[in-house]
Amino acid sequence: IAASRRTHSAYCSMACSVVCTSCAAFTMKSVAITAQAGAGWDEAAMAGANDPGVQSVRAIYNHYKRFGVATEVMGASFRNVGQITALAGCDLLTIAPDLLAHLATNEAPLVRALDAQAAQALDLPAVQYDEAAFRYALNADAMATEKLAEGIRAFAADTVKLEQLLLAP
Repeated sequence: IAASRRTHSAYCSMACSVVCTSCAAFTMKSVAITAQAGAGWDEAAMAGANDPGVQSVRAIYNHYKRFGVATEVMGASFRNVGQITALAGCDLLTIAPDLLAHLATNEAPLVRALDAQAAQALDLPAVQYDEAAFRYALNADAMATEKLAEGIRAFAADTVKLEQLLLAP
């Protein structure tokens, strides 16, 4: 937390444009602490509007937009079209080619599910943590601890694969 704040204040006050990002934030606990530190965020995950990953992205999107946090929310790691349509309107979505092809063949109108202006009118409580409260809340949330660890392992494995591809003759 302290490192994020130092980095943000050191670089974001400079004339150049340096973006501070927090990646792999899977819950409101992570979102609130990164917003406090001045960092942005990135995330998503299963079936449709009732999917826990979709609900998490929706809550994160609404929190950021409600409180005017200057960041873009990105949904990723979709396994089906229902997840994508449930997050229509999100700032950014990374969509695999097979799911994008499926969406392209669908003639039904895509209804906006997330809206920044509507989020600003939501009655959401402001969330603030000190470090001890953040650690406790994070550890009490299985999705935060398990998905965060899973995400870090996947990023590490993909980094090794990418390095191997780059070093291949």
